[in-house]
Amino acid sequence: MPWHTHEISNQVPDLQDYNIFSTDVVLMQGVEHAGAAWHHAALLRYGAELGSKEVLQLGELANRHLPELQTHDRIGRRIDQVEFHPSWHQLLGLLRKEGLQALPWMQPQAGAHVARAAGYYLQSQVESGSLCPTTMTFAAIPVLQNEPALFAQLKDKLYARHHDARDLPIAQKTSIMIGMGMTEKQGGSDVRSNSTVAVPVTTGGRGAEYLLTGHKWFFSAPMCDAHLILARSETGLSCFFVPRWKPDGSKNAVLVQRLKEKLGNRSNSSSEVEFQDALGIMVGEEGRGIPTIIEMANLTRLDCVIGSAALMRHALTQAVHHARHRSAFGRLLAEQPLMRNVLADLALESEAATLLMLKLASALDAPDDPLQRAWKRIITPAAKFWICKRALEFTGECMEVWGGNGYVESSPMARMYREAPVNSIWEGSGNVMCLDVLRAIARDPQGMQLLLEQLDHSPAQAVQELSKDIRKDLSAAPEQQEMLARRFTQKLVLAMQGHLMQEQAPPEIAEAFIRSRLDAACGRIYGTLSTDCDVSLQQQILERAWPR
Repeated sequence: MPWHTHEISNQVPDLQDYNIFSTDVVLMQGVEHAGAAWHHAALLRYGAELGSKEVLQLGELANRHLPELQTHDRIGRRIDQVEFHPSWHQLLGLLRKEGLQALPWMQPQAGAHVARAAGYYLQSQVESGSLCPTTMTFAAIPVLQNEPALFAQLKDKLYARHHDARDLPIAQKTSIMIGMGMTEKQGGSDVRSNSTVAVPVTTGGRGAEYLLTGHKWFFSAPMCDAHLILARSETGLSCFFVPRWKPDGSKNAVLVQRLKEKLGNRSNSSSEVEFQDALGIMVGEEGRGIPTIIEMANLTRLDCVIGSAALMRHALTQAVHHARHRSAFGRLLAEQPLMRNVLADLALESEAATLLMLKLASALDAPDDPLQRAWKRIITPAAKFWICKRALEFTGECMEVWGGNGYVESSPMARMYREAPVNSIWEGSGNVMCLDVLRAIARDPQGMQLLLEQLDHSPAQAVQELSKDIRKDLSAAPEQQEMLARRFTQKLVLAMQGHLMQEQAPPEIAEAFIRSRLDAACGRIYGTLSTDCDVSLQQQILERAWPR
């Protein structure tokens, strides 16, 4: 510039070149508590890699250069290809290198699901869109394992620790990704209204080839090598494995009509497709498509919880980092009483969310334990409802800590805020999750009793009282239960989070969480901790949350 107008000061340095794992005390302790300490060294290495300036920039690039659909090639052949920026493929390469698409199936041992959840949680703090095909591949594996002949062809490619970006038939690839497509224009979450038709090529039945005609309104990650979808066969809705390429090397008739222009999750391509006699292989029992694919849905819901908890963690670290470097009215923001109240409140929320997602992952490691099954089946949809919704308010509050600097696209806050709603909507919105909680309790009343017994033995009187209140709600008439399902689910999640905080957090921090979350005066606005949570305790909470 030809003249000097001012000095640049009081601006916050970028948060980069730090270890995302070693700076997260709650995550490190939670991984050890859940029996996955054997994965500590790998997570420590991965945390350093993800926190580097270079990897953090990959997330920015993937969301700046969006995927583009090419329906035809130069000479007019239908190709239905989605082109991505190289950063997208680099992010997928990182995910595959850590085995996050298949770790518990590749290395089955105690704590395997927790180890995988922790890695997924770390990468979620870098970029969210690339998680979608990773999640779907992970969730598809147990479904495909039930079809031995098909799985034998796919296993090595599903478990491969590298990303193969080439658009080729499965037989020619070294690694593959699996997507899913359930919703149609007329139904959305009501998949029972699906109209896509499947006709057998020969005799039909499990493992047989079918030709599919119809559409999907949301078809996640169309560049996946195959998708699991629902279509209507002779006896009802069935599940089908639909490859992108047919075994003879010709392109399958899955026509990508357009890519969705989404609010967030923009690096990931979501699409609308039509099937014109597309080849599909029936997976699972004919007419039992929903029960077949529900196992996949349960795992994707857990990843929604992990992703939202990670988004909260990332937003928190950015907010605290900013407050410790930015001054206003003569003091650092972090030294001002009201701001300290806000940050401590956010830190309590983030810690409880992290502990809950680790607990749900841990429950997957004990499928034969009735109590852990109840955590998995009853608390997972409850957590998806609560944690994913809290992420919306949480990221907005963290953006406000940054002020105007957080509202511009050059900051990381805008992308996080846009990203926050997707997990609350995908794989079942809030109402669907709350109703699923009620259905799960009806199917497993003994499991619910085991969960309540845990709360009954809580040393916190407030948690015991909440347990009694939950029992009272369960005695209400069915229609009243449905009307109050959100209220009930909120109580259930808060009680479980209080239980986990008491079990794993320092006593005074656990008490601060329980007291504030069950205090009607606190409401849902962050920064309303009472004077019981004094300055020294708030500082302790923040030091635990972000010790840099």
